[in-house]
Amino acid sequence: MHVETSRSHQVLKDGTERVYQRHLLRRSYREGGKVRKETLANLSHLPDEAIEALRLALAGKTVVDADGGVEVTRSLPHGHVAAVAAMAGKLGFPGLLGPPCPQRDLAYALIVSRVARPASKLSTLGWWQDTTLGGDLGVAGASTDDVYKAMDWLVTRQDTIEAELARRHLLAGGMALFDLSSSWVEGSHCELAAFGHSRDGKRGKQQIEYGLLTTRDGCPVAVRVFPGNTGDPKAFTEAVTAVRDKFGITEAVMVGDRGMITSARIKALKELPGMAWITCLRAPAIRKLAEAGPLQMSLSDTQNLAEISSPDYPGERLIACRNPALAGERAAHRERLLSATEADLAKVTAMTEAGHLKDPDKIGVRVGKVINKRKVAKHFRTSISEASFTWARDQNSIDAEAAFDGIYVIRTPVPADTLDAPAAVEAYKDLSGVEQDFRICKDDLDLRPIWHRLAGRVRAHVLICMLACHLAWHLRQAWAPLTYTDQHPPARDNPVAPARRSPQGRPQGHRQRRARPQLPRPPQPPRHPHPRHDRDRRPPDREAHHPNPGAKTGLRPARRTDPNHPGVDTSHTTPNNEPPARQGVHLPRPA
Repeated sequence: MHVETSRSHQVLKDGTERVYQRHLLRRSYREGGKVRKETLANLSHLPDEAIEALRLALAGKTVVDADGGVEVTRSLPHGHVAAVAAMAGKLGFPGLLGPPCPQRDLAYALIVSRVARPASKLSTLGWWQDTTLGGDLGVAGASTDDVYKAMDWLVTRQDTIEAELARRHLLAGGMALFDLSSSWVEGSHCELAAFGHSRDGKRGKQQIEYGLLTTRDGCPVAVRVFPGNTGDPKAFTEAVTAVRDKFGITEAVMVGDRGMITSARIKALKELPGMAWITCLRAPAIRKLAEAGPLQMSLSDTQNLAEISSPDYPGERLIACRNPALAGERAAHRERLLSATEADLAKVTAMTEAGHLKDPDKIGVRVGKVINKRKVAKHFRTSISEASFTWARDQNSIDAEAAFDGIYVIRTPVPADTLDAPAAVEAYKDLSGVEQDFRICKDDLDLRPIWHRLAGRVRAHVLICMLACHLAWHLRQAWAPLTYTDQHPPARDNPVAPARRSPQGRPQGHRQRRARPQLPRPPQPPRHPHPRHDRDRRPPDREAHHPNPGAKTGLRPARRTDPNHPGVDTSHTTPNNEPPARQGVHLPRPA
């Protein structure tokens, strides 16, 4: 038997051609020495797939179902690593890291993995075998020693990599933002670990410090790792050296906070031609300006931004700003600190009045711990004597500090024709982009805690996180329409005022929570309260509700749920027509 297909063509009067096709199931046989054919069935009404399957079956071939013939034994995740790797390839990361070699492929895989799935190096090795990343980059069979060799190779390429990033993103005469942060160290043998000021709030933990250099848009360009007890000014000096000597940028405006760019660092910058700065004055310097006269506090009543000058800062511009929102936050925070300190001082007063604390020296030690705990000792007047302690707020000190709430002064030598006062304030506020990069490195990319011991491995780990943050920054820019990012923020007339959303970005980020409709629940039968979980609903008199008051209440008979059981009393009725056995009332088993 076989399937025979025939076609006939017909041309109509209007010139169109029609093709008629028929499929017949036929059998060939010999009769009287001649070959004859017999039509067994007309298959023209069947779909083409069925006719083709029948044709193959008659030809002696095995027809297998497409769904049932293939069994998926394993499926590797691909989408997320492909998206990150595509952006890394678009940015030229393989060529950025160095020439082709096994160490470069491993370092490249570590950076992509840090964005797609941040984890420890050992966990990342196992994860490579569970995704397509390991097979695509040829790193699926790598060992921990191979990864450490790749990290040692990468740290030797750090200056070259950062110089290329600076060439792409930093312009001569442009701005470079620098800030310092820290992360704690686990273990006790790290070569860079030391005790210092923890930005993570981890007391009693050794730490390392690292400074991040970014563009004005917050794109990370370079990173430097320091011991945990390094001061901000020393780290800033290292950043200036990297910009001038390693990146070849002789003209730049360095932006840093008041603790980073100190007077000593500014004095050193003045000796470098082409280098400028934007920073902020510290609180004692602002108070001195107010006392000397250049900073008039009455200006803040009419405007939030004013440019002043002072002979103490020759060749520099001072831009005084007052943020009412920041002033309110500081006033509320100070009130919380004062209230909490007063509560603790009241406890000390109660101890002295009760006679538990009589020695003036011991009273002074206890009071010192309380008022120094929240750094508000200057706002209290205390009097200590034998078995007596009194205190009161120093309202004059509080008012003097409150007068400077929300006031900060920007300091820069950049001429006004190059950078006006509002632009200088906005440039200083762009340091928030560096803080955002720190949060991304610490929380999203799992930079902390530090588990490595050797100084080179620690620097390589931080460099990998910085490069991953650079890659994530470009991903956020590309995915901005998908992540509710305001792509067109409105220009602010007053740079001191808080930022606002644009009309285009407000509908995307604004989500109204609608109340979900509550479906009616069927009535639930009353359940006996558990003696441990619902003690308040116990009957006040347990003996009155016990079926046998004379029996011991320490043991509870088994629950009977069958109303026909002889041990269940069915004579009582309840409002819901259920026997007491359903409500947990049991009778003793008959003898």
